[in-house]
Amino acid sequence: MRSIGCLLALFAAAVLAAPCLAQSPGPQGKESGPTREQVWRIPSGGQLMVATLMRPMGDAPVPLVVINHGSPATDKERPRMTRPIYGSLSNWFLARGYAVVLPLRRGYGETGGPWVEQYGSCARPDYFHSGLRAAEDIRATIDFMRQQPFIQPTRTIVVGHSAGGWAADALSSLNPPGVAGLISFAGGRGGHQTDKAAINGNCGPQALVSGAGRYGATARQPMLWIYSNNDTFFDAPLARQMADAYKAAGGKLDFEQVAAYGSDGHGLVTEPGAMPIWVPLVEKFLKTL
Repeated sequence: MRSIGCLLALFAAAVLAAPCLAQSPGPQGKESGPTREQVWRIPSGGQLMVATLMRPMGDAPVPLVVINHGSPATDKERPRMTRPIYGSLSNWFLARGYAVVLPLRRGYGETGGPWVEQYGSCARPDYFHSGLRAAEDIRATIDFMRQQPFIQPTRTIVVGHSAGGWAADALSSLNPPGVAGLISFAGGRGGHQTDKAAINGNCGPQALVSGAGRYGATARQPMLWIYSNNDTFFDAPLARQMADAYKAAGGKLDFEQVAAYGSDGHGLVTEPGAMPIWVPLVEKFLKTL
């Protein structure tokens, strides 16, 4: 009877351990294709984020770029989000010798779990702390990837789009070591809302301006912000106000407002045809680092 009991205990332990092994941090399968695309899981806040890793051929250590996604306008869309790729942007950095990692932050898609980036009501949004919570996932990604032998511990670049750009703004206020510079495409939160408290479709635009100023007050690492003049989430005057607040508080910022692109310049970085617009700006910025 004792041996049967031991066997049952071992079997139960194996069953319980199986999900843990399947959800262990690090690579979750083989590399694929010329970009060596691979799914990884990255620990953050007691969870494992799903991420996509792409990197150049060879095993020599290379610099890292972390690309951060935006957020859907409605709660219902968040669970359906897929792993971000940002093909044009990712391939551009890959061609320049960077390893590219794109985390799917907590509360989104396959990563799941609680949505930690909540900012409260539309009438009184707290974008400042929402950005800092998203920045925790970026920092966790940087810290974990730097432990890998193929990643250089310095020269990291952080890039974000929309809510991911706002998270990059927030991260800049923490001055994480080893980060050479940060780039925000159409950064912000709370756009395209139907709440009656929204102004021009944005919940609490002045909370974005205030938050940008608070980030800039402690940020000392160089940033590049790129907005299009026909961004329907964060229009040109609002983008300028946020940039002015960030710089006035002490933030080191290159602010670029480019011509209108397509029907909505908010997706500038997602459109292959827009590369001639943003590539020269990013190249110029990177040369200054």
